[in-house]
Amino acid sequence: MKIIADSAIPFLRGVLEPYAEVEYLPGSRIDAAAVRTADALAVRTRTRCDAALLAGSRVRLIATATIGFDHIDTAWCRAQGIGVATAAGCNARGVLQWVAAVLAHLSARDGWHPAERTLGVVGVGHVGSLVAHYAAAWGFRVVCCDPPREARERLGFRTLEETAAEADILTFHTPLDDTTRHMASAALFARMKPGATILNSSRGEVADGEALHRSGLRYALDVWEHEPRPDAALLAGALLATPHVAGYSLQGKANATALTVRTLAAHFGWPLADWYPADTPRSCPRPIAWQEMCATMPRYFDIAAQSDRLKAQPADFEALRDNYRYREEYF
Repeated sequence: MKIIADSAIPFLRGVLEPYAEVEYLPGSRIDAAAVRTADALAVRTRTRCDAALLAGSRVRLIATATIGFDHIDTAWCRAQGIGVATAAGCNARGVLQWVAAVLAHLSARDGWHPAERTLGVVGVGHVGSLVAHYAAAWGFRVVCCDPPREARERLGFRTLEETAAEADILTFHTPLDDTTRHMASAALFARMKPGATILNSSRGEVADGEALHRSGLRYALDVWEHEPRPDAALLAGALLATPHVAGYSLQGKANATALTVRTLAAHFGWPLADWYPADTPRSCPRPIAWQEMCATMPRYFDIAAQSDRLKAQPADFEALRDNYRYREEYF
């Protein structure tokens, strides 16, 4: 039994070794030669899992320690009988706290209170639903958009165009697929209020970066087209810029690895169904008042300092991401 694992997945070393041979490689070095004799992969977004990687291998399971799966050709894998499992929801509170840090920064910078702003939430899944819940409790008027959920559940969500037109701040929390690629487009930006702000912590390709830079809108981005080499002008023009680390909380990473281990354990029959990293505190969700959140956020997540670091060292995008010190979830 052989597993190829991304060496940047935290907490994983030593967990699977009693049951399988495990080879750890940087995500960019997981190639066809490496996986040919593997039975399963534990990957992140940097490994493109498709026919070029997997054809002729004996891989029958891909466990990605991420919420997204746009790096996996799921249709091809399905046709080949290769199972695919994600860590959906693992880092939702980490991303919530990235959004909270941006909102606190904007409020302090511009001198407004949440009751004076409308927050548009595009994508109301694991992350978006948390953002909408906390934002409403903080006093924002919240407008939600999620066309697939609206079609299924008839929740009264607005269309994307309506949400964009009403929002002072528009935050994206969608997966990346053919329906969401460049959904944040020049046409959408033109519908928005002058001075509105775009937040994107989903996938870089959800927003047309060139159009966003030209739009005159303000924006805070954690995800970028062409990662790990984002457009220099787009990066320089960002109000806040982080290197794809919105979900990089200690608990989010622990959850992601735990879900990956449990997926492999269930598939191969290993006794790891309840595994969670030792000595890692679990998240303790709680309500938090706006004033307390704004006062305490810099202690846990100084987003302005991290933005300054990326802007000063754009060539170090991947290194800043891989060596990131995971934040503590505190609400």
